[in-house]
Amino acid sequence: MSRIVLAYSGGLDTSVLLKKLILEGYEVVAMTVDLGESDAIAGAGATRALEAVRAKALSLGAYDAVLIDAKERFISEYAFAALHANALYQGVYPLSAALSRPLIADLLVKTAHEYAATAVAHGCTGKGNDQVRIEVAVRALDPTLVCRAPLREAPLSRPDAMAFAAEHGVPIAHTVEKPYSIDANLWGRSIEAGVLEDLWMAPPEDAFAWTAVSYDRPSAPEEITITFEGGEPRCNGLTSVPLVAFLNAFAGIHGIGRIDLVEDRVVGLKSREVYECPGAIALITAHRALERLVLTRDEQRFKATCDQRYAELIYDGLWMQPLRLALNAFNATFATRMSGRVRLCLHQGCVTVTGLASPFALYDERLATYGAGDAFDHHAAGGFIALHGLPLDAYARVIARGDALAVP
Repeated sequence: MSRIVLAYSGGLDTSVLLKKLILEGYEVVAMTVDLGESDAIAGAGATRALEAVRAKALSLGAYDAVLIDAKERFISEYAFAALHANALYQGVYPLSAALSRPLIADLLVKTAHEYAATAVAHGCTGKGNDQVRIEVAVRALDPTLVCRAPLREAPLSRPDAMAFAAEHGVPIAHTVEKPYSIDANLWGRSIEAGVLEDLWMAPPEDAFAWTAVSYDRPSAPEEITITFEGGEPRCNGLTSVPLVAFLNAFAGIHGIGRIDLVEDRVVGLKSREVYECPGAIALITAHRALERLVLTRDEQRFKATCDQRYAELIYDGLWMQPLRLALNAFNATFATRMSGRVRLCLHQGCVTVTGLASPFALYDERLATYGAGDAFDHHAAGGFIALHGLPLDAYARVIARGDALAVP
């Protein structure tokens, strides 16, 4: 009997898929990865929820079920690498789901080796991004492994999946009234399907779990200070996993990080995705503000182009690309100067930078001030303007001469 490792979340698609693979005759090893969140539940509650997912897989007939704690690795190697690149796909999305896929692929391959499995499988559909991300990563790590995508091989609609689950005794949380597909980890929560497919329909409040609705948010703004040391963030003595979990809760109370995006998928179509990324948005806002303080203008201009490409590589499933590793090295050159403090104000869904300080700040108050201590050489500006505009002066003279010589 063939053995296969299934990336198992415990949701509708992978629960149906687990049963289908068993019915096909596979010995299925269900692999669940703890990335710090489970839908609306965080921290220890999330871990307990994922332990229940493992138990569910066994009850459905899995050969074995493993729960892998990858929280620390996810934040340090994936999320914070993206933070150093201010990675926002199409300028908006912090790539929470996309960042987790190459890590899940890596763990799929390692688990397959441990269980002597000849194949791995995932619950992605033929129109989604994640099939590309997982399968490209698996191929890069072990091209001898077969990678199955049963929901691409035989597409299953949400209603059909729910009907199959009911017929085969697969417990699910989905209902016809609330048929969202949800993916959550420490860097964010993504919600799609159901009524969200109607672009004219505002996301219903029952789609959100981490961010407070406007009337439940604090009436007064709150401030918080993020400290960076060599590019690594810290707040209230917290770093890494505890820091992101804290910011998800703290910023979420203020409604920070709600994103409603019509995005361009890897496979070519546009789709509407709704996200909640309170911690990620707060950290990226602070990180970008510190960069503006300590990096030169040319560094910022060039890095903005690199940051956009970095986000595209993640989204497009090219985490293993040598270019991404080269961009990591590029970002590392700024680490020494990426030290300082950023004060953020959180209020009614908005996060605003209200204070900056760094020993590497390129801001000089003596040059910037319009007060009595002004040290800027105003007379030098005239010569600068003359030289800066010299190419335009030459161009204007040529155009004027051409007009004068034009044949009537």
